[in-house]
Amino acid sequence: MMSAPSSPAHPARLVIATRESPLALYQANHVAGLLRGLYPACDVQLLGMTTRGDQILDRSLAAIGGKGLFIKELEQAIEAGQADLAVHSLKDVPMDMPEGFALAAILPREDPHDALVSGRYDSLAALPAGAVVGTSSLRREAALRAGFPHLKIEPLRGNVGTRLRKLDEGTYDAIILAAAGLKRLGLAARIRAILPAEQSLPAVGQGALAIEIHASRTELHGWLQPLHDADTTACTRAERAFSRGLSGSCHTPLAAHAVIEDGQVWLRGFLAAPDGTRILRGDARGAREDPEAIGARLADDFKSRGAIAILAALPA
Repeated sequence: MMSAPSSPAHPARLVIATRESPLALYQANHVAGLLRGLYPACDVQLLGMTTRGDQILDRSLAAIGGKGLFIKELEQAIEAGQADLAVHSLKDVPMDMPEGFALAAILPREDPHDALVSGRYDSLAALPAGAVVGTSSLRREAALRAGFPHLKIEPLRGNVGTRLRKLDEGTYDAIILAAAGLKRLGLAARIRAILPAEQSLPAVGQGALAIEIHASRTELHGWLQPLHDADTTACTRAERAFSRGLSGSCHTPLAAHAVIEDGQVWLRGFLAAPDGTRILRGDARGAREDPEAIGARLADDFKSRGAIAILAALPA
């Protein structure tokens, strides 16, 4: 059970900046509930905001600047003193934090895998030639094109509800979503199949929630430590180091997923050309005390096996 830190100075009021999508609000309310449990006298409030990433839905994230567009306005609210912290899906957080900001806590991870959602088909293998599959991810698209070249991959944007509605209206035969988001929203029944990591390696940080604060707020960092999960942090630090080593961005069909196995971090990585014609896979193991070294080592291994050429061919 989580317990409050020993510091006598407990927070009197905390404001959480959050996007206003149903999933973001769920995640922010989840953290708010944990904080209220830790600090019953604290007034915990939410500051809902609409980000540029939420406003532009007719183009891919890669085309408009990447997932960092989901968090910039939240950081501005923290900088201006309107909010104390922001709750993010860790997979939306750029690999290099902006100067002056820090991730104060990473919470225990939900299911990190991708999920197949379809009204008719129970697996990717069951989809017939020409079936339309919707995804917003270059990573998923590359994996699908490599493993199921007979499928037609189409872009899919919007919040979870919007994506499910487009599926139900018949725009797609199936869509791929993060299992974590569906489960958090009480929509686990919509999942037809969990895609194994061997078929669709998860995105860096997928399933994990991160709390961002201004780096100068050392007292806030201390208050948030009871929410921090050491295993999830070690795994996601390795994943993010791998991505950082390959200059991963929304333009990069890249995946990484780590677990704790036999006391070590086991990290698997994936890098592909967008059309799935060139794919690199690999893994590395190492001490959980230095997860960044594991990620950097795996990135170097990928570079030695052709990653540089794949990265050079990607759009700028």
